[in-house]
Amino acid sequence: MIKVYGIKNCNSMKKAFDLLNELGLSYEFHDYKKQGIDAETVQKWLNDLGAELVLNKKGTTWRKLSEEDQQTALASEQGLIEALTTHTSLIKRPVITTESGYVVGFDENAIRALKK
Repeated sequence: MIKVYGIKNCNSMKKAFDLLNELGLSYEFHDYKKQGIDAETVQKWLNDLGAELVLNKKGTTWRKLSEEDQQTALASEQGLIEALTTHTSLIKRPVITTESGYVVGFDENAIRALKK
């Protein structure tokens, strides 16, 4: 089962949805703007993928955080989990989970490989 995490109105998400639909892959969508994201899921992603892959430092949400909030987020795993669950836009999009692993960010080749 493919599960796609992200926000509906995001260019990377729209490209991912379009490609998944083009490939005829069925998926479940989790909109963490509307549904939120739990600390356990974020913890699993951090364990499996690492903070560098999960945390989106290029987005406006990160830049809008005060330097103090950024430092708190980076100081400990708990601080990072708190920041990611509070400010879900800090999570790179999309996060696609499959039985065989993850695709983080829009990666056309990796998404196409899900079809095989």
